[in-house]
Amino acid sequence: MNNPPGIRPVKDEIRGHPFRIGLGPPLPAAGTVRTMRIRIVDAFADRPFSGNPAGVLLLDSFPDDSWLRQVAAEVNLSETAFAHPLPAGGEADWALRWFTPTTEVDMCGHATLATAHVLRTTGAASGPVRFATRSGVLGAAPEADGGITMDFPTSSLTPLPVPDGLLEALGAEIVAVHGTAAHIGDLVVELRDEEAVRGLAPDLAALKAHSSRGVIATARAADPGCGYDFVSRCFFPAIDIAEDPVTGSAHTALAPYWSARLGRDELTGFQGGARTGLVRTRLRGDRTLLTGHAVTVIDGELHA
Repeated sequence: MNNPPGIRPVKDEIRGHPFRIGLGPPLPAAGTVRTMRIRIVDAFADRPFSGNPAGVLLLDSFPDDSWLRQVAAEVNLSETAFAHPLPAGGEADWALRWFTPTTEVDMCGHATLATAHVLRTTGAASGPVRFATRSGVLGAAPEADGGITMDFPTSSLTPLPVPDGLLEALGAEIVAVHGTAAHIGDLVVELRDEEAVRGLAPDLAALKAHSSRGVIATARAADPGCGYDFVSRCFFPAIDIAEDPVTGSAHTALAPYWSARLGRDELTGFQGGARTGLVRTRLRGDRTLLTGHAVTVIDGELHA
């Protein structure tokens, strides 16, 4: 494969040892292949093998889209984030894009958290960071406890009648259905209780027809003292992701949904099936603040 155009090495340092977070020198055995640093980060997690994993590559500029798609397909996680620094003095510090193994998406919370974590832990950025994305400028700021708070647009919510076939596709009693903003493109489906959400085993092929991205199933927490206020699971068969473990973008809709019902602007959501994680939400009008932790679990090289 030819080198991606327009990418040059980006240097960084950790623990006093220099290393490259962008492209390095050509490999000795193949002058047309280069090596770049790639990381897998578990987002909305405080320990490995929990939360939602994302690939992160810090580059000097974006290569062509076909290369980005190939890398995302090779990483084969729900999202891979690609970021490069922008000139000083602009409205954003880094450009950021997100790809599933098949599709570029307009917004991704967990891969944004993963990228901010990598910038902080490598020293590539310190303090708050502003990302230029397809959903506008998104902020990420470090917290004293090691978490990161992201500033995302709040999703609109539109009440909808229960679509024909949705009940059968989910296999659970539906309390209410709401549409979300175009940059999310999901249905928020409230179920009877937490047990119903946790026990879902939907017909993914049937579910695929019901939104441009997927279905967010949610319910109030069964125990108000359990440490979270609501639960959710996210199914995205329309973009070839059966279930996304902990979805930051979904919480830009879940935060206003549950804040209206529970009467509080600060809530904690618990999401996941096999893998789980917590998302702290703060509703600020047309912006939603999402806070979580992240852990780097793989730090290696991509030769492409």
